[in-house]
Amino acid sequence: MTAFWVVAGIFIVVALLFVIPVLLRSKRNESQEQIERQAANITIYRDQLAELERDLRNDTLSREQYDSSKQELQKRMLQDVSENGESVTHLVPTSRHGVVAGIIVTLVIPLAAIYLYLVIGDTRGLLPQSQLANATQFSQNGAGGEEGHIDISSMVESLAARLRENPEDIEGWVMLGRSYAIMERFDDASATYAKLVQMVPDNPQFLSDYADMLAMINNGSLLGKPAEMITRALAIDPNFPKALALAGTLEFEQDKFDQAVAYWERLLSAIPADSRLHKSVSDSIVQAKSLAMRSKGESAPVQLAQNSNVGTDATAGSSSAEKQEISAGVPSISGSVTLDPSLADKVSPDDTLFVFARASQGPKMPLAILRLNARDIPVSFKLDDNMAMTPAMKLSSFPEVVVGARISKTGQAIPASGDLEGHSDPVKIGDGEVSITIDHVVP
Repeated sequence: MTAFWVVAGIFIVVALLFVIPVLLRSKRNESQEQIERQAANITIYRDQLAELERDLRNDTLSREQYDSSKQELQKRMLQDVSENGESVTHLVPTSRHGVVAGIIVTLVIPLAAIYLYLVIGDTRGLLPQSQLANATQFSQNGAGGEEGHIDISSMVESLAARLRENPEDIEGWVMLGRSYAIMERFDDASATYAKLVQMVPDNPQFLSDYADMLAMINNGSLLGKPAEMITRALAIDPNFPKALALAGTLEFEQDKFDQAVAYWERLLSAIPADSRLHKSVSDSIVQAKSLAMRSKGESAPVQLAQNSNVGTDATAGSSSAEKQEISAGVPSISGSVTLDPSLADKVSPDDTLFVFARASQGPKMPLAILRLNARDIPVSFKLDDNMAMTPAMKLSSFPEVVVGARISKTGQAIPASGDLEGHSDPVKIGDGEVSITIDHVVP
C-alpha cells in the first residue's frame, strides 16, 4: 500500500510541474513584454528627436517646423508611455491571480485524484497480494459467505418493499419467490407463491412451485395441500413437466409405484433425451418398477432403492439382505458429523440433527436429507439418491455437492435462528470420508 501511494504522489507532483509554472509564468512574461516594448518605443522617440535636432542644425528644417514636429513627437511619446504604464500597472495585480490559481490547482489535483480513485477505483488493489487473493476468492464465492448473504438479503428485502408498493408486478413476485427458495427461506417462498397463485390461478408453473415449497416446509412430503396444487396444475396442463415430476413423487411417496411410473413416463416424453434430467427420471422409473414388482411378490433385480424423503432410514421395513441389495450401486456420499466443543452447552438431547447435501453450484434446494438425533453426535451418515426430494434433483445429477449438518431446535428442516450448523467443502459424489464440524450458530 505504501509503495502505491509513493508512486501516486510522484505522478501527482509531475503533473503539477507541468501546470503550475505555466500559470505563474504566463502573466510574468506578458508584463516583461510590455516593459520591453515601452523601452523600445522610448528609444525610438529619442532617435527621432535627435534626428530633428540634426535637421535643424543643417538648416533642413526651419525653427517653426522643428518646434511643431518636436511637439507632435513629444505628444505621441507621452500617449504611448501613459498607455503602457497603465498596462503594466494592471499586470502586476493580475499576476497575483496566477499565484492564487496555482495554489488552488496544487490542492485540487491531488485531492480530486484521490477522491475519484476511492469512489470509482478498486481499492482492493491496495491490499497485499495474499489478502488480495483471499478477497478475490471471497468475492467469487460470496453467494455462500456472510457478506454476500447480507448483500443478497438486502436486495431481496428491497424487492419485497417495492412489491408492497406495486403489488401487481407479477414478474417481481416470481423473482422474489425464487430468491426466497434459493436462500432456503421456504416459509417466505411458500407465502410468495400463494400470492402468485391467487393472482394467476390458472398458471401450472406457479401451482407446481407452490406445491414444491409447501413440501419443503412439510419435511419433503407432498401429501395434503401440495397434492391439491399438483392436481390443479395437471388439470390446466396435463403434460406440464414439473407437475408430472411432482405427481410421480407423490404417488411414489404413497407406495403407488405403478402410478408413479405412469407420470414419469409422460414426463420423459416432454424433456430432451440427452439431458441429465432424462437420465435421472429414467433411473427413477426403473426404481419404481422394481419396487412395484417386489410389492407384488415378483422376483426382479433391484437397481435403485426406495425413494424416501426425510427419514431415519431410507429402507425402513426391509430385511437386512434387502437393504444391502437396494443400496448396491446407488451414488452416495458418506462421512461423519462432529460438534465444536464450544457449542456443546447449546445442544439438548431432544434436538434434531439434519444432514443434507446440495449442489455446490446451482439451486440451493437439498438433493438428499437425513434426520438423526443430535444426542448421537458424533455420528456417521450416508446420503444417496434414495433420499432425493424429487426425482429431478438427485445427488447424481451434479458433479459436486456441499454437505451440511444442522441441529434444529424446532425439529423442522427449515433453518431457524438459534440452530447450529456446519458445512463441508465441495466434494465429489462417491466420497466416503466427508467430515463436517458443526461450528456456528444460525443468526
